[in-house]
Amino acid sequence: MDNKKDFIFSDNFFVKEIDKDGKKFDRGKIGARSESFNVELTLDVNSELFPVDHSDRLVLAITSTLLPPSAKKAALKIREDYDANMSEPNQNDLEQQRKESDVSWRSIISGAESSIADQFDYVMYGKIYRFDDSIGSKVSVFFSFGGLLMCLEGDYSPLQNFTVGECVYLLLKK
Repeated sequence: MDNKKDFIFSDNFFVKEIDKDGKKFDRGKIGARSESFNVELTLDVNSELFPVDHSDRLVLAITSTLLPPSAKKAALKIREDYDANMSEPNQNDLEQQRKESDVSWRSIISGAESSIADQFDYVMYGKIYRFDDSIGSKVSVFFSFGGLLMCLEGDYSPLQNFTVGECVYLLLKK
């Protein structure tokens, strides 16, 4: 999944500020700007697990699954075969979405021990809880990762693929 099209969002960010309002608890708050899309990032991170310095360059990616594309296809096939043997096949789009969301990073597939997470240093799982488009031409997307919060703010185009309520993985590396 090195290809940017495999992620919901992916870009390089340059850290411009850390703990602007002072450090609280064991987490740091990062302020960064994206390289390609002119998107601003505000992110809480566990600074003991992922220390960040001023002017660090971070690779940030957001995805709905940690399975490589080939493993995801195999997992869906296993799920479809299982469902076909247990009940009548259901061709409903919602059923297909349920099957895809049931395929997790823990799915056991022979020959697919690797995960996209292996390519990154820091991974969090969370949910998109708000999409705000009331700031003129700018939009803000808000995420929660078990109490660690993130906001992406920028033009609509690079942020349009996010859906409120969607569960996502945040992947970071230096």
